[in-house]
Amino acid sequence: MGKNNDNLIRKSIVEQGEFSIKKKFSQNFLLDENIINKIIDSANIDDLTGVIEIGPGLGALTKKLVKKANKLLIYEIDKDLIPYLEEFLKDYKNIFLLNKDILKTDVNLDIKTYLKGVKRIVVISNLPYHITTPIIMKFLEEVNNINSMILMMQQEVAKRITSKPNTKDYNALSVIIQHQTNAKYLFKVSKNVFYPQPKVDSAVIKLDIITPPDNKNDNKEFYSFVHQCFSQRRKTLVNNLSNGYEIYSKEELMNILEELGLHSMVRAEALKLDHFIILYKKYFQKK
Repeated sequence: MGKNNDNLIRKSIVEQGEFSIKKKFSQNFLLDENIINKIIDSANIDDLTGVIEIGPGLGALTKKLVKKANKLLIYEIDKDLIPYLEEFLKDYKNIFLLNKDILKTDVNLDIKTYLKGVKRIVVISNLPYHITTPIIMKFLEEVNNINSMILMMQQEVAKRITSKPNTKDYNALSVIIQHQTNAKYLFKVSKNVFYPQPKVDSAVIKLDIITPPDNKNDNKEFYSFVHQCFSQRRKTLVNNLSNGYEIYSKEELMNILEELGLHSMVRAEALKLDHFIILYKKYFQKK
């Protein structure tokens, strides 16, 4: 059994009915030791790092993270998992386990309370499939002092987030997340390494937080603008913006695009992040 013994015990707990899988929480537990090690290695954790883990499940990642991190702040929404995790992690003093819904939590307050003294903060999670984007956006829009995020999600979503212009996966989500991060696709994770097995493969990405060009408080209007640019993928950027705003005529919009070195018939999928930022500022000068 060796190094996989803990994971076999976790699987046994579920199979024997000691814990019931809850579909409403998108519970698919990662049990593969090699994938766990790759995720942890990609986070570059040292003894000055504070880690936030969202949804530890049966603790496969947690048991390794606690040995590397200075402090570990864990969010688990399923109250039935808390007694198991408390018993499983009882020998460690640098763990703070909270039975909270991450989307309804003041994470900044928790960081001040539980992660005092750390030099950098990394978020690590096997994200619930049904709330992947809301969790990412909560951290980007609300949470301060995060350095990077190592996240597992559906492979389709991972490709979308990390895609580049003029590719089929590039969309508003790609632009919005890359506005505040350096997004990198790390590796694919087969559906076969989870229990219970999901219907689709997953992937791990890394988001290194960068200083956004605009204040966080101003980002929502910019993000709404980006969504409007992609509102109908087959239509030109001019048509999408004209349908969403009445600031400029189509002719004026075409002139603005040409001033930026873009073809008047360009589609949103062809624009780089810098194009969207410049176009947004130029476009709303008339407001």
